[in-house]
Amino acid sequence: MILIPQYEDEKGNSCLFNLLLILLLGVSARLLYWLVSEFKTIMLPILIALLTLILIGIIYYIITNRTIKRKKLPLSADPDDPNFTIETPIPDDELLMVEDSSRPTMDLLSYKYPTLDLLEQYDPEDKQIDMAEHIANKNKITQTFNHFGIDIKSIMATVGTTVTLYEIVPEDGVRITKIRNLEDDIITHLSINLWYHLQGIRIIAPMPEKGTVGIEVPNKKQQFVSIRSVIASKKFQESKFDLPVALGRTITNEVFMVDLTKAPHLLVAGAAGQGKSVGLNVAITSLLYKKHPAELKFVLIDPKTVEFGIYSTIEKHFLAKLPDAEKSIVTHFAEIIRTLNSLVKEMDERFELLEKASCRVVKEYNEKYINKQLNIEDRHRFMPYIVVIIDEFCDLMIIAGKEIEQPIARIAQKARAVGIHMIIATQRPTISIITGTIKANFPARIAFRVFSQIDSRVILDTRGADMLIGRGDMLYTQGNDMTRIQCAFVDTPEIDKISKFIGNQQGYPTAYLLPEYVEEGNDRQTNTNLSDLDPLFEDSARLVVSHQQCSMSDIQRKFQIGYNRAGRIMDQLEAAGIIGPQTQSVQLRKVYIQNEYHLEQKLKELV
Repeated sequence: MILIPQYEDEKGNSCLFNLLLILLLGVSARLLYWLVSEFKTIMLPILIALLTLILIGIIYYIITNRTIKRKKLPLSADPDDPNFTIETPIPDDELLMVEDSSRPTMDLLSYKYPTLDLLEQYDPEDKQIDMAEHIANKNKITQTFNHFGIDIKSIMATVGTTVTLYEIVPEDGVRITKIRNLEDDIITHLSINLWYHLQGIRIIAPMPEKGTVGIEVPNKKQQFVSIRSVIASKKFQESKFDLPVALGRTITNEVFMVDLTKAPHLLVAGAAGQGKSVGLNVAITSLLYKKHPAELKFVLIDPKTVEFGIYSTIEKHFLAKLPDAEKSIVTHFAEIIRTLNSLVKEMDERFELLEKASCRVVKEYNEKYINKQLNIEDRHRFMPYIVVIIDEFCDLMIIAGKEIEQPIARIAQKARAVGIHMIIATQRPTISIITGTIKANFPARIAFRVFSQIDSRVILDTRGADMLIGRGDMLYTQGNDMTRIQCAFVDTPEIDKISKFIGNQQGYPTAYLLPEYVEEGNDRQTNTNLSDLDPLFEDSARLVVSHQQCSMSDIQRKFQIGYNRAGRIMDQLEAAGIIGPQTQSVQLRKVYIQNEYHLEQKLKELV
């Protein structure tokens, strides 16, 4: 006996029926062949017509029944049948949307970056070059150099937004040291009978990487550099910097940007009203336009209490603070000291995680975390960049002194590897404020206009900042070379629009919580009453013992409770002998009970 498998096609027809149909067609074809052999003249046209019909039928059959599939139950079949399966293919475009919990941006998947229409678009200014002005300046420069016996071979002018750079090629045999020694005399002579004042002129002898002498002369009609023109530039939009900070435009009208991770800390100084606060806001704005809230956090320290308050609306997106802090903008001196010391603890904790992961820098660590090469149970986590911005640093140094300088020096020396960077600003660049320790760890510096050559040397280690014209005119240095930049301008209404645009979107439950910091000699001395335990005491104890590590932030996040209640639970756990006391060196407390069996015995004793 031949067993024929019972298959069905897509229409439900039995395959046995299809087989009989094929046999019938074969017999018919054989019969037609015999008839043609016997009656060739009569049957040939008939045969051709029949074969054509048969061919059409076979083609139709193949098209309508092109595949024979194994028996499939209709959708109305009993779903309790174990053979009943329905597979739903996922389109390729939907495969890209499958969430990966290891990526930090998935927490705020719907976050939208600020748009350009939030920034003011100013009317385009007339950028036509005033040839008469530059010819007059060129003639005056030539006369001045000839007056001091210096022959000039050629002059080339580069017109910028606020100043024009005249590159002078001296005749062969002219020593650059002669021009450098006559610098003050040349500046004084150039400023006589011309519209611009003495501070606007700066001589660069020699030009970096060139054999020329540069003279920077302010323009009569200075152009306005808006933050929108900088943010919308191709250079900023296509930047691959980890922390891109767009500052403004150079003399050649190019957008000037720095990567804060390479800086790695920035010292900003300048007299009052010269654009220092605007420069800080430009740096913050450029970072907000480039980074996701999961990738960047700010610690804003504002002793004046009025500069950074406008950013409070983005607390749950971009700001970091102490667990018990009411406001995310740090203003009070005691709170500032605690915050800086908390950042030191955050730095130490990050270094411990980098050591466990065998990584050198935070970027390498985060890549391993995203690629799921790190175990979350070992307390590995994604580390966002933290940018600490301090305004009016001089006030802190006057009041606190060493208490402020020590944590800043520790952060500046080590924290770049773990993604913590600092920008500090002051309007008093004196050696008592910008100490040698601070200068040694802040190689990148921005100098706005100051009123004395001594202040310029404190900031830049050379003169130059005293020759600026103000209103955002600044010098940037990260080593020996200096670049003159016109700082971009961002107005308060623009910052307010950006903050509200971000603040109105879904954010995290709280701001990024820094480690808790307890000052020396101020440890909490409480007489904890174990007869009135918190309802979450037992659950917290089991959490601590199961993970063999304990911190207040863990309890806050796990049970979604506030700082005060979490603090009471920690006190009760310590009084019960489950965890150890708070120490200054590490954030985690020691767990005394090693397993759940001993924990249950301890809980029974407390009942």
